[in-house]
Order: sequence, then C-alpha cells, then structure tokens
Amino acid sequence: MTLVAEISSIARALLSSGVENLDTAINRAVEEVLERRPTEGDFEVSNITDLVRAQLVGLGGLEPYLLDPAIEEIWINGPRQIFVSERGETRRINLELSDLEIRQLVERMLRDSGRRIDRAEPFVDATLADGARLHVVIPDVTRLHWAVNIRKFPTALYTLDNLVEFGSLSHELADYLEKAFLEGKNILVSGATQAGKTTFLCALLDLGKRSERLITVEETFEIRTNYQDVVSMQARQANLEGIGEITLRRLVREALRMRPTRLVIGEVRQAEALDLLIALNSGIAGLCTIHANSAFEALEKLKLLPLLAGENIPAAFVEETVNRTVDVVHCQAKPERKVAQVIQANREENKIRWLEVML
Repeated sequence: MTLVAEISSIARALLSSGVENLDTAINRAVEEVLERRPTEGDFEVSNITDLVRAQLVGLGGLEPYLLDPAIEEIWINGPRQIFVSERGETRRINLELSDLEIRQLVERMLRDSGRRIDRAEPFVDATLADGARLHVVIPDVTRLHWAVNIRKFPTALYTLDNLVEFGSLSHELADYLEKAFLEGKNILVSGATQAGKTTFLCALLDLGKRSERLITVEETFEIRTNYQDVVSMQARQANLEGIGEITLRRLVREALRMRPTRLVIGEVRQAEALDLLIALNSGIAGLCTIHANSAFEALEKLKLLPLLAGENIPAAFVEETVNRTVDVVHCQAKPERKVAQVIQANREENKIRWLEVML
C-alpha cells in the first residue's frame, strides 16, 4: 500500500469512528504512520497532507491533471493504464489507481449529478461541477475494469476573432460565417471527436444579439454562452424503476414551446434529427453538431438519422426537408482543429446545389 493510500485509509477510519474534523483525522493518521514507518519521516508533510485530502474529498491522483489547463482529456482503461491528451498529444501518465479507488472516484464525481451507474445501467454521461464531461462504462460491458473518460472544456469563451488568431480559419471565412449566422441561417457543424466542434459552435453563438432567446438541448451540458436570455436543458436517464427518462427528442419538442429565437442541439446522433428538422422547418434559426469526416458526409448523415424515428418516415420527405432548411455545413479537421470545408445551399428554380465555399 502506498503512503498516501495508507494515511487515507487510517483517516477514513477515524472519520467513521467519530472524528468530525477532516484535518484532525489527517494529522492523526500522519502521526500514526510516522510512528509505524519512521524511515518515511523525511517526506514533506504539507505535500502529503494535500494528497490525502484530495484522496478523501477530491479526485485523488487525478486532481493535478484536472487542474492543469494544458490537459484536455483524461481516460482510464485500468489501474495502470491512465492516459491524458495534452495539446493534441496522447501520453500515459505515471499514476496507479486500484479498481476500488477508480470506483470511489467515479461515485464521488456522480454524487451531485443525479445520475447513476450499475449493472442495470452500465453506461453514464454526466457533467462535473467544473463543466467537464464524464463518461463511464463498467463490466461486464468492458472486460475487466471500469473505463472512464473525463473531457475538459476551456473556461474561456473563444470568439471567431480568437479562432482566426489561432489559425483555425481565415478572416474571409470568419466574415462569411458571421454574416450567415446574423442572417439566421441554419448551420450544421461537423467533424471528428475532439476536432473543436463545440468550441466553434460557442464562437458562433458569441455573435448573437443578447436580446435573443436561446434554448440549448444536450446529452450533457457543454455549450457555454454569454446570452442573457438562455435556457439550457439536458437529457436524463431512467431511474432505478426504469422510468423518468427524458430523451433529446422530448427536449427538442419542449424547446419549441419555449419561444426560442435560436435553437441549439449539442450533438445530433439519432432520431432527434427528425425533430430538429421539424424545428428548422418552422422558421427557427438553428445550430447543431454532428460527427462526420466532411461537410458532404455530414449532410448525408443528417438525411439518414431521421429515418431511425420510425418506418413511416419517408426518405424523400427527409431529403427534401434537409435541402430546404439547412443553409451552411461546416467541417472541422482533426488534429489541427482547423476549418476543413464549408458548403452552402444554392436554391434556384426549386433545385438545390451544394457549393463549396472557398477557404
């Protein structure tokens, strides 16, 4: 057992036995370990105390990586397989957590989210207090260990001007997209995982008038905005009795009753694409993200997903609605996180042509 683990175990036992003060329990645990292991007396007590406190009430050994702004994502495949993504590069870190410690960390992260994970519900998505997104899968869906992903998001809101400075897009393209957004065009933002779709979507939203009413719908809260009039909604899992689930489809339908000026869906994955198209067809300006490797692939995917809503959905109706309602499709490239492609709808004489916007 590591030094931190041993002190944490003793402190936890002291707290369970009636010691009310956390600092008192930690200090007594440190003294007990020093008596038992005098050769450890040269360690820095303040440092070890901080680590133990993080183990008991924080996120243990993950805490430094969560606080490091350069770290974009952390994932755990097993006790000795812990990785981070830093500035687009993946590396394995020198940290070991037992299966019990991983489980305790997840339970601590889920405590305030109202979400659960167990054998009956072996997947969970949740938003942490700092805005990071947690995703967990447990055995027997995974082979042996809990699989944990923590995706961090920047605390600052980037503007289109910032993205131009970063080299993500040109001034000319930024001007084009700003004009499209302010005119109320419906914009589809596509790209691979971690290509910067949400960051770009938030940069577009920064262009909006603060008097507009924004409704956002997501699986887990990720969209950040400076709008004054905004309602953010996220989906919900079923409870232990299997009831109480709230799907994205339901949220999109509810959003339409809330007088939105703009409607944003964090990510379109399944049948909610049909409800999105119905919303856009009603004249509401909309934005959403979708996983795809090009703007044209995103367009084709948006024509397929609504068919998941039922066998009575005609493919011809979906294609016509997509062609009539979607105005601009944007695609982000990974790992550069630059704009790879933008296409726009050209509607003339009841015909639709998709033209690539020169970058």
